[in-house]
Amino acid sequence: MISIKNGIAVSDGYAIGRAFVIAGRNDNAVSEFKGVDTEIDRLKTAIENSEKQVEVLKEKLDRKVSGKESAILDSHINILEDPEIVDKSVGYIKKNCCSAEKAVSTVIGKLAEMFKNIKDDEYLKERAADIEDVGSRILRNLSGRKGIDLSDLPKQTVVFAEDLKPSETASLDADNLLALVTQSGGPTSHTAIISKAMGVAAVVGVQGILDAVKTGDNVIVDGFTGKVIVNPDKAAIDEYSKKQEKFNENLSQLYEYLNVKAVTKSGKRIVVAANIANVSETEQALANGAEAVGLFRTEFLYMDREFLPNEEEQFSAYREVAKKMGGKPVTIRTLDIGGDKELPYLPRKKELNPFLGLRAIRICLQKKQIFKTQLRALLRASEYGNIRIMFPMISNLNELLAAKSVLEECKKELISENMPFNHEIEVGMMVEIPSAAIMADEFAKHVDFFSIGTNDLTQYTLAVDRLNESVAGLYNPMDPAVLRLIKNTIAAAHSNGIPCCVCGELASKPKAIPTLLEYGLDEFSMSASSILTAKKIIVSSNNS
Repeated sequence: MISIKNGIAVSDGYAIGRAFVIAGRNDNAVSEFKGVDTEIDRLKTAIENSEKQVEVLKEKLDRKVSGKESAILDSHINILEDPEIVDKSVGYIKKNCCSAEKAVSTVIGKLAEMFKNIKDDEYLKERAADIEDVGSRILRNLSGRKGIDLSDLPKQTVVFAEDLKPSETASLDADNLLALVTQSGGPTSHTAIISKAMGVAAVVGVQGILDAVKTGDNVIVDGFTGKVIVNPDKAAIDEYSKKQEKFNENLSQLYEYLNVKAVTKSGKRIVVAANIANVSETEQALANGAEAVGLFRTEFLYMDREFLPNEEEQFSAYREVAKKMGGKPVTIRTLDIGGDKELPYLPRKKELNPFLGLRAIRICLQKKQIFKTQLRALLRASEYGNIRIMFPMISNLNELLAAKSVLEECKKELISENMPFNHEIEVGMMVEIPSAAIMADEFAKHVDFFSIGTNDLTQYTLAVDRLNESVAGLYNPMDPAVLRLIKNTIAAAHSNGIPCCVCGELASKPKAIPTLLEYGLDEFSMSASSILTAKKIIVSSNNS
């Protein structure tokens, strides 16, 4: 009997194939306590074996997607090599005289929960999946159980699951996989990331799908609308066969834009850049034709740990990105925490409305030494590439001037220490608060560039929490009020002789790109997987 379900479309494409359903999994493990020394030895052996397994998976994933998504398993290796994980687990065993399984479950559970509690940044929130996946792997190695192997799938397979762990997606049989469908997950889940990299259709968040499908069922997956059809009739199969044929033709044409510079028909040169969250994502950006890094989120350097990253650690990360980009611009946003992106080692007073409270630049100006450590690292790294510094959540001119003053302090310190850096480093600001957009003409006199964060600008302009399902329908970045603020910001930038970028989700929306070009936008920054489509639209545009 035909069944139609709807979810969130996260990877374009169409699939007509047979279902392969992954049954529920239970990685919980129970073991009797065998003594402190024995449990510590078991723990360390399990972690060593886990790291070896991830290295193998990473090699497999690199072969499938040209290394673009190895960042996912790089993060797993980083977690496994983090002395905090080992030390805390060992400490828990010693303190509680418990099994290694109990220690790992507790330590990993607390760390994952910290990320899950992040509500205003879905990308960071989804990283809890990495931590839980690593924990499950360690537990399996402690118990001797094997994980699910998806490396040998039947032909024309569509995989269905409650959710897919990062390591499971790495083992997927790319030759026989047509699509991925999960009952949970969101637009930034690993299923979404991997499916885009592998070029397969994917739909996530399909409620009730596991009750409606069984292994062997004929299925259709629409990666554009989020529709999943179980046991389709002939009319549906014929309809989607035609759609699939047309999509494949368009896809082959898209790769022609890989090395094409984005220039409109009227001759305006547009920069198409990538948003990244860590060093390893630089490779994915370049592989997709990115001409710059328009937004490097630095929060990852501060999260998933129990202490602040020091200057040397940050310097090393920023330098690596700058070198990998080979002279292309790299815009690095200073620390943007607060709201519900909390750091356990940086306790703060509970706020009634944290999204309107102490966050981003406000924290940095209050915690000046933390801010200076990052700015010094950024300045030092600027010697190795084209780094630009960007301040987030600026709401008034005093904040901007105060931030620039701290930057000048850092420059003077480095000069006195004979530390080399780019003395002409460009400094910009995020325009993501309505007050900044309204007063953009004044702000533009004090910065080298603007970058519009449309996600928060929309949220603050319309007073709509974009993650609140009850009002999600009111969240519209193309609302006339939001567009007017964007247009005003771009005009203010140009009247003061500086460029303007959009680094929010709107930059990658096909329907929005022509409008932003019409307003005169100079740079679009987006997830790497959206770059080729954006280039095609820009090159075909008549807007100046």
